Amino acid sequence: MIVKQDKKYSDKDICKLLHPWARKWFQGKFETFSEAQRQSIVDIHQGKNVLVSSPTGSGKTLTAFLSIISELTRLADQEILEDRVYCLYISPLKALDNDIEKNLEEPLTEIEQISGRELGIRKAVRTGDTSQYERSKMLKNPPHILITTPESLSILLCAPKFREKLSKIRYVIIDEIHSLAENKRGVHLSLSLERLEHLTGGFVRIGLSATVHPLERMAEFLVGYHYGQPRDCLIV
Repeated sequence: MIVKQDKKYSDKDICKLLHPWARKWFQGKFETFSEAQRQSIVDIHQGKNVLVSSPTGSGKTLTAFLSIISELTRLADQEILEDRVYCLYISPLKALDNDIEKNLEEPLTEIEQISGRELGIRKAVRTGDTSQYERSKMLKNPPHILITTPESLSILLCAPKFREKLSKIRYVIIDEIHSLAENKRGVHLSLSLERLEHLTGGFVRIGLSATVHPLERMAEFLVGYHYGQPRDCLIV
């Protein structure tokens, strides 16, 4: 069922879910959580599909990533972080992919500094511009957060060696989802997501969208269908 999320969680509710190092990083950067974060971080943590619709500059990216970064931090702290992809970030633009990689550098580096040890959480961009050297490097040491485009995802799903690295993905973030939903690229992405669903057995889907309507259509595109019915999704 696709429903509007009206519940807003308190700072206390959200903070108690975050790993202490991730929580300390956030509290050192921000005074409080945004409205979108209050409505979605807890649900993402609980494994629910969420479509976040808010204006540019409202913190959608951190809304999507904070719970994921916290979880990767927990795994690294417990020394059970595996050499595989946990989170897949997909955007329609290579330039946006590169921006996201740079934006992730700050929290990952600063959380590591707070921890006082090497956590080794890796992120990388994989597009048509990625060199053969970087591709080989990713195969040997796959990023825990893989940043890519719809077209590159389709290629990766056809590459047996890398496909294995995607088999236990927990989260998929689709940014600028409104620009993909109703064109040929969106159709191809939907097919890739269903192939990934079959490969992994299921994952948390997080969509980031500008304020467009009808949001229910965006949510249906994000989660896809299972036996003729759209999968569950919360709209924020």
